[in-house]
Amino acid sequence: MPDFSSRNTESELMDGPLVGKNELAAVFRDINKSNQMLGGYNITIWGLERLVSEHPQQSYTILDMGCGDGTMLRKVAIWSRGRNFQVNCIGVDLNNNGLALAKSMSQNFPEIRYLKRDILTLEPTDLKCDILISTLTMHHFSNSEIPIFLQQFAHLSHIGVVINDLQRSCLAYYLFKLFSPIFIRTKIAKHDGLVSIASGFTKRELVSFSQNLNTMTHEIQWKWAFRYVWIMRNKRPIKIYE
Repeated sequence: MPDFSSRNTESELMDGPLVGKNELAAVFRDINKSNQMLGGYNITIWGLERLVSEHPQQSYTILDMGCGDGTMLRKVAIWSRGRNFQVNCIGVDLNNNGLALAKSMSQNFPEIRYLKRDILTLEPTDLKCDILISTLTMHHFSNSEIPIFLQQFAHLSHIGVVINDLQRSCLAYYLFKLFSPIFIRTKIAKHDGLVSIASGFTKRELVSFSQNLNTMTHEIQWKWAFRYVWIMRNKRPIKIYE
């Protein structure tokens, strides 16, 4: 049984260099199925809607840090279609196989492009955006790395940031352990799901991280199922980048 008093430091198998493209695709199918069933994607969209309604523009550049196979950005693109604004979506990741999957699955989404970049080494002027999103990415990083990329997020985004990540919860851990044999097919996704939950956050920890970001205001809410959504709003005057 994990010690839920502190974050897990074990790496996830899907982050390993030996996971091939086909195997990774199967893992993402499991992850995406879980997110769809539990409404995980809607949490990020909810945060986006908040920021967009507060800052109406004709267009938005939306940057997804840790985009995986691009599912979240495709959800964003579908959500944006038919509304009175346009989106330019950029997915950033370090995993070549994940990026290849994202590109192949996004051929009908001309508003999306993908780049290989390291979040921790990005220069603040590299990828300016209006809104930055990060879904189920932050828990892959250590407590020492997180403040670095949160500062990056604050520098890169003109309007704000939406982070959607896991609550570290004993109940969530055992519910996943109970139901994953029914809904999850791959061994990697079964293993990594438990590691991810143990690597998640308490609200106290997120608030602690937020205290080092004084250029932003912070709103942190718990959402079903065992998620936190963290909306950061930029205190700086907003510049509109067409």
